[in-house]
Amino acid sequence: MRHPEYQYLDLMERVLEQGDARVDRTGVGTRSLFGAMLRFDLSEGTAPILTTKRVYWKTAVKEMLWFLTGGTNLQPLLRENVRIWTDWPLDSYRRETGEAISQEAFEQRIVEDDAFAARWGELGPVYGKQWRRWLGADGHEYDQIGTLVQTLRENPSSRRMLFHGWNVPELGQMALPPCHMVYQYHVTSTGRLNCLLYQRSVDLLLGAPFNFVGATALHLMLADQAGLTPGELVWVGGDVHLYQNHLDQAREQLTREPRPLPRIALTRRGQGIDDYRIEDFTVEGYDPHAAIKADVAV
Repeated sequence: MRHPEYQYLDLMERVLEQGDARVDRTGVGTRSLFGAMLRFDLSEGTAPILTTKRVYWKTAVKEMLWFLTGGTNLQPLLRENVRIWTDWPLDSYRRETGEAISQEAFEQRIVEDDAFAARWGELGPVYGKQWRRWLGADGHEYDQIGTLVQTLRENPSSRRMLFHGWNVPELGQMALPPCHMVYQYHVTSTGRLNCLLYQRSVDLLLGAPFNFVGATALHLMLADQAGLTPGELVWVGGDVHLYQNHLDQAREQLTREPRPLPRIALTRRGQGIDDYRIEDFTVEGYDPHAAIKADVAV
C-alpha cells in the first residue's frame, strides 16, 4: 500500500506545477489550485502527522484544546508556549501604535500584563467563540460542540452532526476568518466515527499539517466521549495554495521519502469534552525529517 503521506506530497507537487499565480490578501502572492481531497485512516491508531518534515504536534493539539475552551484571547496560548496566533495582533499593535516592538517583547507583555492582554491579545470571535458560544439572531448562545457530542451519543445515525465557524455578521471582527470552517461527522453501523473537514483556504506548507493534527485530536476526543472507534478523516480543501515565499521549502520537502506514520492515543477517558489536557495525548514512533522553516503570511 502506498504511504498515505504521498497524498499530501502529490498535492503539493500539483500546486507547484499547475497552480494559478494569484495576488492574494497578504500581498505575498500564491500558486493556487481549487478543490482537493485527502483521506486518512485513523482506525489502527496511526496519525497523519507528516514525516517529511517535523510537525510540532503538541502545538497543534494545544491549539485545538484552546478552541474547545471557547476562548478568544492570545494569553492562554502564549502561556502554553503556542505562538502561532501572535502575528495578527502584533501586526495590529504595530500599525495602531507605531511602536516597532519585537515579537518576543510583545508576547512577554501579553503573558505578564493582564490589562495589556485584554486590549491587545484579543483575536475577536474566532473559532472557539463560534464553536462553543455562537451568538444567534435570537440573542441566545449556542454550543455547537456540546450539541454534537450529545447527538453522537443519542442519535448517531443523524446526518446533521456538524459544526462550523462562518458566522457572517461577526467575520469582520475576527483577526482571521475561519479557514478550517466545517466539520461533519458520520457514524457507521459498526460504531466507527468518520469526519469530513472542509477547509476553505489552505496554506499547504504551514497550515495544513497543523490542521491534520488538530482534526485528529478532536476526532479522538469525540470518539472517546461517544464510545466510538476512530474511523476515517476526510480532508477537503477549497483554495489550496503555496505562498510564493514557500516554493523552495516545498521543493525541498518533495525530495524527502516519507517514514512510517506515528501512533496517537489518549491515555485516559475525559469526564467531558472540556476535560482533556495535552498530557492526555501520547504519540509514539514519530521519526520525522528535519523541520522546514518558513514565514507566515499575515
